[in-house]
Amino acid sequence: MNIIEQLRWRYATKKFDTNKKLSKAKIDTLKEAFNLTATSFGLQTITMLVVKNNKLKESLVPHTYNQKQVFEASHLLVICIQNDITDYDVTMYFDSVKTIRNTPETILEPFKNNLLKTMQNMSVIERQKWSMNQAYIALGNLMTVCAVEGIDACPMEGFVSEKYDEILNLKDLGLKSVLLLPVGYRAEDDMFASFKKVRKSLDKTIIELN
Repeated sequence: MNIIEQLRWRYATKKFDTNKKLSKAKIDTLKEAFNLTATSFGLQTITMLVVKNNKLKESLVPHTYNQKQVFEASHLLVICIQNDITDYDVTMYFDSVKTIRNTPETILEPFKNNLLKTMQNMSVIERQKWSMNQAYIALGNLMTVCAVEGIDACPMEGFVSEKYDEILNLKDLGLKSVLLLPVGYRAEDDMFASFKKVRKSLDKTIIELN
C-alpha cells in the first residue's frame, strides 16, 4: 500500500453512508492505534469514547452545530482529556514502568520526582492545555490510521463540549471532551469526495537545511 496515495484519498468526509458499518476488527484497530499514540512522558492523560448507539449520536447533533456526520457515521470517536493531572497519575505511570520493564526504583525515582515537580508547578488550566496537545497528537495519528485502513473520517473541533460532557456523563469519569472524529464509509453522493486537494507546493511548506 502506498501511504501517500492513501493520504491523498482521504478527505474530511461530509456525508457518510448510514448503511455501512465498520467491523469490530476495524474499530479494534482504531482503539489500539489510539492507545499506542505517543504522549509526552508516556503519561496518557487522554481517553477515547467509542459511540455506536444511534439515538445517542443523534442527541449530540444539535450540540455539534447540526453537523450530521456525528449521527450518520458508523461510530463517533470522542477524544477526552482528564480534568486534571494528579500526583497519583504520575506515580501510577512509574509503577507501571517498574513492573513492565523491571526497572529499578533507584533509576526511576529522579525521573518521577522531576515529573511530579513539573506538573505541580503548572496551574490546572496549564495541565489541561498540556493534555490537549496530546489529544491533537492522537487525532492526527487516528486520521493517518483511518487513511491506511480505508476508513473515512471527519476531524471536528466545532462542538459544545459542556453539552457533550453532560450527555455522555463525562464529569463522573473526571473527563472533558475536546475533539471528535466520526468514522465510517463515505456516501456515494458526497460531492466533496471528488474535490481536488488544495495544498501549497512543497517548496512553500518544507525548508531543507543542508
